[in-house]
Amino acid sequence: MDKALEYWMTILREKKTDRATFRSAAHQISRIIALEVVQQLPTKKSNIETPIAPTTGIQFTHSPLLVPILRSGMAMLPAFLELFPDACVGVLGLKRDETTAIAHWYYQNMPRFDSETFIIIIDPMIATGGTGLETLRFLCQKGAHPDHIIYASIVSAPEGLAELKKEFPAIKIMCAGYDKGLTKDKFIIPGLGDFGDRYFGTES
Repeated sequence: MDKALEYWMTILREKKTDRATFRSAAHQISRIIALEVVQQLPTKKSNIETPIAPTTGIQFTHSPLLVPILRSGMAMLPAFLELFPDACVGVLGLKRDETTAIAHWYYQNMPRFDSETFIIIIDPMIATGGTGLETLRFLCQKGAHPDHIIYASIVSAPEGLAELKKEFPAIKIMCAGYDKGLTKDKFIIPGLGDFGDRYFGTES
């Protein structure tokens, strides 16, 4: 982990961090993850003219489809839109039952996509993997190709990563923090608490 990422992760994890600082740290980390995601997208050579002379550069061959998972994924979306300002955005809503840890659907609003579309799932936390699995199943049933899916997250537990990879071994997972495991209540250790509650100010 580079120093910038480690610095912002330290702020994000600290329980005394105030809401404004937490949001700022989340945005900085999301930007770093988004830049890492860029490395995974296909490009092609492009001939351009500078003010001085012709030269070559690169262009993305596809504009990715961004898919934040409600509600926490919306916190990471602005950082990705900075890099992909013309990207289509599909929104999926799943909520984990805190008793059973099972994710349930409550919202779906997706633009058109197919097997050639590069899809970036945006979800700050991968705990049990239940939400991610439901999202991946939905996308693949609608025509997405697992080879073209990148899962962008901030913190993950090995249990959740194993579940995602077991059913969808071809997907790429980009994560800022690979944590130790889960508590008996399915919270990530050491984690950062409930990302959505801390970001949106809905702590009980």
